[in-house]
Amino acid sequence: MTYQTEPAFIHGTPEKTGILLVNLGTPNAPTAQAVRPYLKQFLGDPRVVEIPKLVWWMILNGIILNVRPKKSAAKYASVWLKEGSPLRVYTERQAALLQGYLGERTTTPVVVDYAMTYGQPSIPDVLRKLKAQNCQRILVVPLFPQYAASSTAPVFDQVFGELQKLRNLPALRTIKHFHDHPGYIKSLAANINEYWVKNGRPEKLVMSFHGVPQYTLDKGDPYHCECHKTGRLVAEALGLTREQYTVSFQSRFGKAEWIKPYTTATLLELGKQKTRRVDVVCPGFVGDCLETLEEIAMEGREDFQHAGGGEYHYIPCVNDRSDWIHALSDLVMDNLQGWLTTPDQTELEKSRLLAQAMGGK
Repeated sequence: MTYQTEPAFIHGTPEKTGILLVNLGTPNAPTAQAVRPYLKQFLGDPRVVEIPKLVWWMILNGIILNVRPKKSAAKYASVWLKEGSPLRVYTERQAALLQGYLGERTTTPVVVDYAMTYGQPSIPDVLRKLKAQNCQRILVVPLFPQYAASSTAPVFDQVFGELQKLRNLPALRTIKHFHDHPGYIKSLAANINEYWVKNGRPEKLVMSFHGVPQYTLDKGDPYHCECHKTGRLVAEALGLTREQYTVSFQSRFGKAEWIKPYTTATLLELGKQKTRRVDVVCPGFVGDCLETLEEIAMEGREDFQHAGGGEYHYIPCVNDRSDWIHALSDLVMDNLQGWLTTPDQTELEKSRLLAQAMGGK
């Protein structure tokens, strides 16, 4: 194997610690031309679609990539922000804010950056960027609260694959999930409660998570259980009874059975029951994106009200809320123990050295 060229080594250069936030991905523009290569990379990952490779290659390249890009591009255009894709905008803000929070909590040089599993900026590119800044320790943080083999695992696949190409490997740590992290649950509950203070409360709260095929659960994927735990903990933090909320799963793709109940079916049934008001929140996403802003906020409203339902409210994700960024910094600090020095530790070390200089032990 030919290894990548290493950055020039200069003895005595201060080492840094890198934190790499990773989200799923997004096309660079809301156009069919930009969506097509993004979808090809995303749906071409065997972690995402577990169908025999040859069969899926023919379906993907012969049908899906000729039909879906134009439809998806129109949906992206309906939620696109002036700064770009919502997912990229919020992920970028989270990285910038986390850099600031960590700067106040540690005296160790820290570099926070972000990448996308599919699309740009890519995981290999950002890892090389961190290496060039002399990050000899790297913490990888997939921004998926609940672990799934189709979302979190591809991040690790790409990170480990890139490290195989390096001669001088950095120390590496990864975060698998944070579905029950107290700070994340607290920020979710605060976000929902603040929305209710301003807009009133619903008859039913729907917590919608991204769906996965049923066979992944049967094969041992913990995703389904972790989603339900997140939902239960949020409900407990809000003081909800079991009748006041429900957990469902969105974004079904293909004809196979996916984990149930489906969000679409749930909203249709609540509409048929003439539910006066439904609020929907997506605790499986830390930043708003196509799946939340178009599928849930727009299509969900149409399904619910067309079936006879009343008011429909979509509650935004935690995005760049300060309590969420604080929770994220707690999560990162917990997983960087031994790598970082806090201001308190610096003062203690100064005191110890002063005591030694004065003849103490």
